[in-house]
Amino acid sequence: MEIIRAWTSKGGISIRSIPYGKSSISLNIPPGVEPDWIYYHRFAPAASDCIEQALVHPIGCLPLELAAKECKTAVILISDMTRLCPSHLFLGSILQRLHRAGISDENIRIIVALGIHRKQTNEELIELVGEAIYKRICVMNHSSLSEDCIHLGITRLGTPVEINKYVVEAEFRIVTGNLEPHALVGVSGGIKAIFPGTASAAAIEHNHSLSQQFSSSPGTVDNPIRTDMEEVLHFLPVHFLLNVIVDHERKLLGAVAGHVISAHRAGLELVRRTFVVEVPHLYDVVVVSPGGYPKDTQLYQSVKALKNASAITKYGGTILLVAQCEEQYGNGLFEHWVETIQDRSLMIYKLQQRFVLGAHKIAHIDQVLTRHRVYIYSDFPSASALLLGFHPINDLNEFLMDQMSEAALKTAIIPYGGLTYPQLRPL
Repeated sequence: MEIIRAWTSKGGISIRSIPYGKSSISLNIPPGVEPDWIYYHRFAPAASDCIEQALVHPIGCLPLELAAKECKTAVILISDMTRLCPSHLFLGSILQRLHRAGISDENIRIIVALGIHRKQTNEELIELVGEAIYKRICVMNHSSLSEDCIHLGITRLGTPVEINKYVVEAEFRIVTGNLEPHALVGVSGGIKAIFPGTASAAAIEHNHSLSQQFSSSPGTVDNPIRTDMEEVLHFLPVHFLLNVIVDHERKLLGAVAGHVISAHRAGLELVRRTFVVEVPHLYDVVVVSPGGYPKDTQLYQSVKALKNASAITKYGGTILLVAQCEEQYGNGLFEHWVETIQDRSLMIYKLQQRFVLGAHKIAHIDQVLTRHRVYIYSDFPSASALLLGFHPINDLNEFLMDQMSEAALKTAIIPYGGLTYPQLRPL
């Protein structure tokens, strides 16, 4: 675990900063208070050629240029702007290998695996892939409309396998992304680029509804929801994977390439050692930032950090979420439910009767609010925060002086809550 007790001092007040959007914001800690600063484990960056080494030595399959040798068309799936994956760092190497296999630029598509996230603008697409590649290759957003997907079958748990038609029609399919813990399926990456990344909204909704029956632990993959996702491979093979592990600055910590399952599993130990941390006790007050941009761009994504803070907050304790949320809710259904359905308990009842993708984030928030008092410092509208059950604050440091002034309270600050998965250390 990384717990740090070191800060600068000014007039008896301890000063540190935490990420907020594309900048940071100072925290003035009351005199005599020593909060635990909880970070994910910050290991030394990987060698600069770690991506190249992963591609040269793939796990469980032939090198990319040999695996694609008999194919005429290819599709590369990449992450959107809400993820930390630095796609521009490896797309050139992937394209070179596809060229060696005989696949030309005009027969390659790069698709942003959005799932149901919002479309990326042209400027964002350029930022994701780099200007040179954007000019050469067809780069496009995934569409989760059923008419833009092809129905391939149904999984054993009843999930319709409906995948983007351009992904289905390509002869060679490459998935990319970054590996980090994930509340729904244990670990991101792997199959997630193709499902839910390029699935229909109906398919994604059914798979995510399984969370009402099954749960997972951060850093593990042995859960029915991921198994349901990976069953998609029975209907549509993935031919090559490249996943990276990065820190909050997108610096490379490692890379794996090869078979979509075996290469993905090879990266799990580094994920667990990096992002899952043990803490010695629960806390009375926890201040958490998702980690700034892009983790706090919208509330839809920031809820992950809120849940991570909840895992180490005492029952009845206080959480302060510091998240810019410049895109506010980040999902239209989420917003519609909060602002039109009269009572949160009614929202939860309706979600129990029928899972609704997007609105399901209300259930995640409710799990936290039933155990803790939640404050929010944000650009998110105060009225909307109140409708959610949060307590908006305008003066961050006044709040800290009020909530942390009692020295006997156990307090913690998590600057990168979207990447830090704290767990109570077993007795």
